[in-house]
This record gives sequence, C-alpha cells and structure tokens, in this order.
Amino acid sequence: MNRKLGALFLFSIVDTLGFGIVIPLVPYMADRFGASPALITPILGSYSLCQLLAAPWWGRLSDRYGRRPILMSSLAGACLSYVILGGARNLWWLLASRMLAGLMAGNIATAFAYASDVSAPEKRAASMGLVGAAIGVGFTLGQPLGGLLAGADARTANFTAPAVVSVALSLAAIALVRFVLPESHTSEHRRAHPDEPRRRSLRLLRERLPLAFIAGATLLVTYSQSILESIFAIWALHRYGLGPRAVGMLLFTVALPALVMQGGLVRVLAPRCGEARLAAAGALVYVAGLTQLALAPTLAGTVAGLVLCGLGLGAYNPSASALASRQARGHERGAVMGTYVASASLARVLGPSTSGAIYSLLGPAAPFLAGACAALPAVWLVRRARAAETP
Repeated sequence: MNRKLGALFLFSIVDTLGFGIVIPLVPYMADRFGASPALITPILGSYSLCQLLAAPWWGRLSDRYGRRPILMSSLAGACLSYVILGGARNLWWLLASRMLAGLMAGNIATAFAYASDVSAPEKRAASMGLVGAAIGVGFTLGQPLGGLLAGADARTANFTAPAVVSVALSLAAIALVRFVLPESHTSEHRRAHPDEPRRRSLRLLRERLPLAFIAGATLLVTYSQSILESIFAIWALHRYGLGPRAVGMLLFTVALPALVMQGGLVRVLAPRCGEARLAAAGALVYVAGLTQLALAPTLAGTVAGLVLCGLGLGAYNPSASALASRQARGHERGAVMGTYVASASLARVLGPSTSGAIYSLLGPAAPFLAGACAALPAVWLVRRARAAETP
C-alpha cells in the first residue's frame, strides 16, 4: 500500500465511523417523536435525495479545485449536521440534520476519485476495494458503537452522546486531510486540461454506455440495500423487540463480512475472475441473503441472511466502482465518480420512500423480497456493461 492510499484509508475509516454511529439511531429518534414507519423511512431517504443533488456538483468541484479542499469542506458541513442531530427535539430538526448531511456528502465520490488518481489501471479494483474496506471498517465499528452509546432501551436511549462523538470524529478527519493527506489532483494536472468540457451527469451516461449500464446496476442493488437499511431497525423492534444496541450488533453481521470481502478477498478474486464476474456473483449472493432474511423463522436464520448480504455487497461494490472508474479520463474522474455515486443516491431516495409503505401494506417479509426482486436484474446489467466496453 503506497503512502497516499494509506492516508486515504485512514481518513475513510475516521470519516465513516462518525457517519456509521448515527445510522441505527435515526429510526429510534423518529419513533420517539411520534413518526409512523411510513414517515420514518422517507426521513432517512431525505439524506440521499440531497446527496443525489449534490454529489455530481462536488465531483466537478474536486476536478476543478482539487480533492483536499472538497474533502475538508464537505466534512465541515457533516460536522454541523451532527450538532443539529444531537440537539434535535422534533421531526423538523431531525429532517434538517439529515438533509444537511446529504448536501455535504461529497466526500465519498471524492475519496473514490482520489483512489483512482493514485492507482495504476490494473490495480484500480484493488484500490477501490481498499476504500470500500475503509468505509466498511467505519460502518462495522460505527453502528455497534452508536448502539452502545445510545443504550439498550429504545424508550430511554441517549442520542446526544453519539452525535458528540461523530462531531469529534469529523474534526479528526478534517485534521487528517489538512496535515496528512497530500493532494492527488494537483494544480499542474488541472492546468494540463484547461479546455476540456465539463460534462454533466446525463450527458456522461448518454455518451458512455458501459457507465450507464453499471450505474443502472448499482441503482438496483443500492435500492435493495436501502430498503434493508431503512426498514431493518423498525422490523427488528416489532419482530424481536430489539433496541438500538442489539440492532447495531446485528448490522455488524452485514458490515463485517463486507469488510473481509472488500479488504482482502476482492484483491485476490478480482484479478482472477474480473470485476464484471465478481460484481455479478456478488449481486446473486446478496439476493440469496435477502431471500433468506425474508423467510428466516428464527434470529439465527436472520443472522445467516445478514451475513450473506454482507458478502454479496462486499464483492459487488468495489468491483462495480472499478468498472465505473474505467470510463473516466484522468481529468474527469471526479465527475464520473460523482455521476456513479449519484445513481446510488437516487436509489437511496427511492428505497426509504417505498420500504415503509411496503412494510405497512404487505407485511414484514415483503420489503426484503421486494429488494431481492429489484436487485436480480443487476446481474444482467453488469454483464451488459462489460460487453459494451471498447476492446
């Protein structure tokens, strides 16, 4: 691992650790404020709606001004969102904190663009997997830590302490960028492409068919994943009576296999199988995990389904990111990865917007089965993306 990737890995862990801490808490906060499941999940989706609007913009800014200023600016906004979250006393403040966090979520696309900047083409999948692994570490540790800080009882959970810790971690991440992470997209490189047009997301998708296919596949997989993430805490509360601490530990069983896959196995499997085959296999394993989760009669069966989901996502995400990054030239990686992340953000708007209604109208297992059906066509789209690439 080179020095730049090592610094990026450390930054991504600290950044996503702060984000991961608050993930299992928002549904419980909304429930305490009197929101129904059909309202809770759209509140979760508001984050992704704002991220959808902002991610391509952040990507283009990182192409124009460099990666480091964008990372620090977006982190400062995230820090403010945690302050608002910690002081929230009603649904409006909770919604405001989620929307601000989404608008400031430019760091994910920029981190992937940074990894692409500093990687040779043949090692790009491994570098994307490294960033994905760092994100996985943050989620793996963040979600149980958030539950631990909040407490075991949903009625008396403390939501201020997790927000304070997230603020501290965001400040630490800003310091890492300022003092440790060197710029990957230097002013010399930016000046080398002064006349290149700034392509907007829809134009990029029209001009580059492989990017459109892989973005479509990721939209479907992430839509399914967002259904799982947005409804799981509500489902676990109603099904097993579980509070934030237990839900955080259960979500750990998704994040840990994903971390193992992204951090180690992808680096071995991608050169042997190819990114497209690995992404397609990951999508299939994820569909199997959701089906198991929907049909599991016991908590042990639930854990088995979550593990399969984690393995599938761990194989799919870095492989799909690598396929998307191959569609970028050096001067526009931020724009391409911003467009790719925007497809995932759209999915994270649609998933929470529908999961609560599916749960209320069709029953507890229905959201997981709907997610499995939605993710299955991604296998075909990944194969189409590979076939559409210019030899």
